[in-house]
Amino acid sequence: RPEGHFILGDEGYIGKRLHDALKIDGYILWTPYRKNMKGAKQPNKRELMAIRRTIESVFLVLKYYGIENILARSVDGFQQTVEIIVLTYNISYILQRYEFNSFN
Repeated sequence: RPEGHFILGDEGYIGKRLHDALKIDGYILWTPYRKNMKGAKQPNKRELMAIRRTIESVFLVLKYYGIENILARSVDGFQQTVEIIVLTYNISYILQRYEFNSFN
């Protein structure tokens, strides 16, 4: 049982019931608070906002590579396709990060 581990959620997960259920298991459900929420106990934390932004950026790129539209006929085919998409993402990330524009 982890203590004080955060689960990052979307605004759609704001709700006392889920928050309380996760708290029993030792998790803290963190969702960004809306501007109109009065009396919010937990302000938006910069570190968590940065992590959440990174995660959403990666999900957006994986969506571009087709992670949401996998047409597999078996679990193995599905797994293989997910692995290929994640590998493609990682290779493109490394190439962009280290600016491998050509292999000279």
